[in-house]
Amino acid sequence: MAAATGIRGVTIPSSLQNQRVSLSVTHSPGICRSADRPYTKLLRVRQISSIRARSQAPSDQDASARGGADLKQEAARLAKESAKFLVATSASVAVALSAGLGIAEARPEGVNKPELLPKEFTTVIDVAGFLSPGQEQRLAKDVERLEQDTGYKLRILAQNYPNTPGLAIRDYWGVDDETVVFVADPNMGNLLNFNVGSTVDLSVPRSFWSRLAGKYGNLFYWREKGEDVAIEAAVVAIDNCLREDPGPRQCAEIK
Repeated sequence: MAAATGIRGVTIPSSLQNQRVSLSVTHSPGICRSADRPYTKLLRVRQISSIRARSQAPSDQDASARGGADLKQEAARLAKESAKFLVATSASVAVALSAGLGIAEARPEGVNKPELLPKEFTTVIDVAGFLSPGQEQRLAKDVERLEQDTGYKLRILAQNYPNTPGLAIRDYWGVDDETVVFVADPNMGNLLNFNVGSTVDLSVPRSFWSRLAGKYGNLFYWREKGEDVAIEAAVVAIDNCLREDPGPRQCAEIK
């Protein structure tokens, strides 16, 4: 038996043609054409909607799968791009708060440029042009006083990756366990990044560095105030922290 044609050319399967359904409403205009017909318009619409829903289900699943695959590809791409900055060099990594601290291993390409180092020794290097000459001199004096008073060596590098001396700073500054390498780089998400020697790590709560970066290194702060203001504020906070006496409240506030 051939299949019957229903509403708007939709075909009703032949297996369903002879089925009769008991209706509570009969001969209602717009719902039933005839009591002798095996299907009412209402039931046909419901049946057609059900068939359409089943036929569309696989395509919806396919779309969902494609969407999930696209999201995974995008996440992988973003992770790959972020990794270019986070594993570059000891001068371009943030403090590893969940792992051991120290100088990170670097990629050999593009991150070891000793030619960018000043010919004369200085504790403040600005290859990005964030600081004025006067600001560099003031920061260098602050760093010198801190080292004389506490023994801690703060070293400041303002860079714009990949324009950075990179690994060359290790020998230039003689980075050791009592050194804090402070890197200001806007390409790393947060402007303020710190590489902390093991002796400093034992003396200063690790949360201090993340709180400091969160206060002065966030995008909104340094874009409004300027990179130079953020750098100077961070140096003041580090100086205050390293001068505090050990105790449960040491470096609890960003001053």
